[in-house]
Amino acid sequence: MPTTQRIVSIAQEQPLPEETAQFPPQRFKVYTARQMDRIPQLAGLPEALRFEMQVVASVLPFRVNDYVINELIDWDRVPEDPIFQLLFPQREMLEPEAFARVAHALRENLPRAELDAIIADIRASLNPHPAGQLEDNIPTVNGERINGLQHKYRETVLFFPSSGQVCHSYCTFCFRWAQFVGDKDLQIATKESGELQAYLREHREVTDVLVTGGDPMVMKTRNLRALIEPLLGEEFAHIRTLRIGTKSLTFWPQRFVTDEDADDLLSLLREIQAAGKHLALMAHYNHWRELEPAIAREAIRRVRETGAQIRAQGPLLANINDDANVWARLWQTQVELGIIPYYMFVERDTGARRYFEVPLVKAWEIYRDAMQRVSGIARTARGPSMSAHPGKVEIQGVTEVHGEKVLALRMIQGRDPDWVQRPFFARYNPEATWLNHLEPAFGEQAFFFE
Repeated sequence: MPTTQRIVSIAQEQPLPEETAQFPPQRFKVYTARQMDRIPQLAGLPEALRFEMQVVASVLPFRVNDYVINELIDWDRVPEDPIFQLLFPQREMLEPEAFARVAHALRENLPRAELDAIIADIRASLNPHPAGQLEDNIPTVNGERINGLQHKYRETVLFFPSSGQVCHSYCTFCFRWAQFVGDKDLQIATKESGELQAYLREHREVTDVLVTGGDPMVMKTRNLRALIEPLLGEEFAHIRTLRIGTKSLTFWPQRFVTDEDADDLLSLLREIQAAGKHLALMAHYNHWRELEPAIAREAIRRVRETGAQIRAQGPLLANINDDANVWARLWQTQVELGIIPYYMFVERDTGARRYFEVPLVKAWEIYRDAMQRVSGIARTARGPSMSAHPGKVEIQGVTEVHGEKVLALRMIQGRDPDWVQRPFFARYNPEATWLNHLEPAFGEQAFFFE
């Protein structure tokens, strides 16, 4: 489409002023660990609880904004409120010994260098990059590693633009927590997209590019456009799908409604599809309450009007959503709003996983019970799925084969494409929370992918 024609077309699709008049612009105000004591709602909590939060926030990243504080948390239910648990650190997120070390350092006001050494030691013990993210997933161009890309599965490349390696707020369970602690040795990021383009030219088998983080939607539209537009040309015709991983529809829906470049962002989404690419926003949702605010629903409506798909994914988490009724309501609400339920994940073996992990057997029971509560159109969410080193492994259920109680599993996606859709069995273990806790069934010595 000629440029002038495209601009006219896009202008005709802009929403009318009255459509967003009920949502006045809001200034983005954020609090980090250093400003935690400035959050008004925390003043009413016991001093001991506030100190515990500060201890944990010294190790794991903390960032929260005014919108989620004021709109998503029921402060009468704190600390049990699920969104509070999603955003604010809890003592049990660290091992008792680790918590005690940091608490002692803070109480005794140890020199900063000593505190930093303690924190670095604890972070190193938290498996900061699970599933071979740094060892096995980083690709090369001309023999040089590209730190801002990951290529684990044949068809899909992940792209980590450096200006998108932050979020509007941080989830306490996040498996990419190491991106946000300020340690460059732990961060995956690149400052520009030239290396991505060079890699894609060499790898015509890649059909999908996932722009991820952090959250790419923290970027100004002009910067996001500069990264994406080169992929819309004929040179990259083999790239059929662009995905953008984001929590902004929950943590800052103003990005699509009232931000000064919100309309430009929606225009970019239209342009991607006008170039013949399929566009999917991989939206992260953990609880149905995230879908309740009117501005969150307006953001969803505006994104859908561009023709982009919204696919919803999130992990099953103790203390937040380990309840079939929560998932059933989440999926049903998503469908009603035009969102496609995509994945229920198992909490990864990293960071604060000890606080959030759910045994695989229980995870499957919650998934099954939730599926029984919704119609077929809401049963598109795959899971519970572990994004493990060999690939995405789905727990399909508990059964009995030749008199042996087993866990049935399936490889949804694999490092080796030949593994995809292969079923396999593990010995029944009601305590296992991750793939490496399982043993092959029927006396076999190893799983097929080992």
